[in-house]
Amino acid sequence: MREWLDDALFYEIYPQSFCDSDGDGIGDLRGIEEKLDYVKGLGCNAIWLNPCFDSPFLDAGYDIRDYCRIAPRYGTNEDMKHLIGEIHRRGMHLLLDLVPGHTSDECAWFRESAKGTRNDYTDRYIWTNKVWDSFDGVGSIMGCIRGGTQRNGACAANFFNSQPALNYGFENPDPDKTWQQRPDAPGPMATREAIRNVMRFWLDMGCDGFRVDMAGSLVKNDPDQAGTIALWQDFREFLEKEYPEAVMVSEWGQPDRSLLAGFHMDFLLHFGPSHYLDLFRTEHPYFSREGKGDLRTFFDLYLKSRAQSLSGGGLICIPSGNHDMIRMARTLGPEEMKLAFAFLLSMPGVPFIYYGDEIGMHYVEDLLSVEGGYERTGSRSPMAFDKTRNAGFSDADPDRLYIAQDASIREINVESEDGNPQSLLQTVRALIRIRAAHPAFRNRGGFRLLQCGDHSYPLVYERTEVNADGTDKAGGEQIFVVLNPSGQEAEVTAAIPGNAETIWSYGSPLRRTADRIFVPAASAAYIAQTTSSTVTA
Repeated sequence: MREWLDDALFYEIYPQSFCDSDGDGIGDLRGIEEKLDYVKGLGCNAIWLNPCFDSPFLDAGYDIRDYCRIAPRYGTNEDMKHLIGEIHRRGMHLLLDLVPGHTSDECAWFRESAKGTRNDYTDRYIWTNKVWDSFDGVGSIMGCIRGGTQRNGACAANFFNSQPALNYGFENPDPDKTWQQRPDAPGPMATREAIRNVMRFWLDMGCDGFRVDMAGSLVKNDPDQAGTIALWQDFREFLEKEYPEAVMVSEWGQPDRSLLAGFHMDFLLHFGPSHYLDLFRTEHPYFSREGKGDLRTFFDLYLKSRAQSLSGGGLICIPSGNHDMIRMARTLGPEEMKLAFAFLLSMPGVPFIYYGDEIGMHYVEDLLSVEGGYERTGSRSPMAFDKTRNAGFSDADPDRLYIAQDASIREINVESEDGNPQSLLQTVRALIRIRAAHPAFRNRGGFRLLQCGDHSYPLVYERTEVNADGTDKAGGEQIFVVLNPSGQEAEVTAAIPGNAETIWSYGSPLRRTADRIFVPAASAAYIAQTTSSTVTA
């Protein structure tokens, strides 16, 4: 079951920014369908689609008005059904974005819950007993909605004040605050069932699972997340019983907890303890030519999380970026990004490519906030496919695009990158082909960190072909990954067999002396014990 995860490589599509088929300036489902061959041609075999459900779009669709209806600007439920069929026809898979923590304040559930008389939705959200009561000091509650309702109470808000928090209970309820219900109380249990019904609706339509928004925050007053872990274990049990092929990937950022909770995969995020930002998005990224980066803390935490993932059978996802963080191109240049992708596409776990990162799309500076994006808006600009009007995103007048495009689309687009054999896009495609061709690079393949010093270069690790139980396969493939993003030559102190062959390289080749190995500045290599082909980029 779920064997496809062993070779999955995801492409994140932000629906309003990917491809507009009807000329209204906003991407849609039919536009995505038109570009499926591009995604497959890149080498990705799975898609994560950000929320596409009915919404007032005060938070770009993460404020859902109706969980079981496609937003009209994207199309219809029939369009989604057709899109899923086309994805599957190409041998690909689809994860939809599940937002279980909150809804829009325009959701019918909330409107019923806000009524002054008790009904089936009264306990669907978290309400205090009186409108003047506050949520100060209550764990995992960011704000409140106060006033404007019949109900005498304030409602917890998860993010913006238009996003009322759904009620999954309190792991440590305050006995003096009777509105804090236990997770197993009838109200929280009814919320669980409502979300299960949402999952059933889309799984029955054919989607392959869900990326789960804010997965670690659902149970409140839960400092160790024990209640939230138990909650998701319950959801995993439901899936195993009714949809054993379905997949859940969490926005949690702590694999030691999320995989224990039953998720199949967990993202490393730009927030939380993972030090993911040290890779590409800090003041001194490791993959910058300046050579001032440091990955010791990243790998200390990564190795601990990986040990947890191996024992539980889960996977760790390292993304190129996502819709909530600045684009990689704001801190790294195109040549630096080639080495960043050489890392991303040779690590274990499931890689995720954020749309446009494969061509080095820019973060668009100084945009006014659109749909609650604020500083994130610059990472959500429309995809650049070609040299035609609006870079092939839309036929609309440029001033009708829901987010402005960056001037760089004249040079940075798929068509231009296709025409340059040394482009970032061509490099990413080559790296994906290599990953797919070598069993040591499989998502569950073995990993050993061989060289990662204190603010030093290069980074060296080994990938190995493994048996079903995770042990190294006798006579299996071994690949040594050597990465030197810095602007200075660096010595390889890790032991690399002399009979190994380079299967991919970037920059200048390794320099060998009688007993030492050096990797030139801004260079990288994949070196295998046995191979029949060599690829350079």
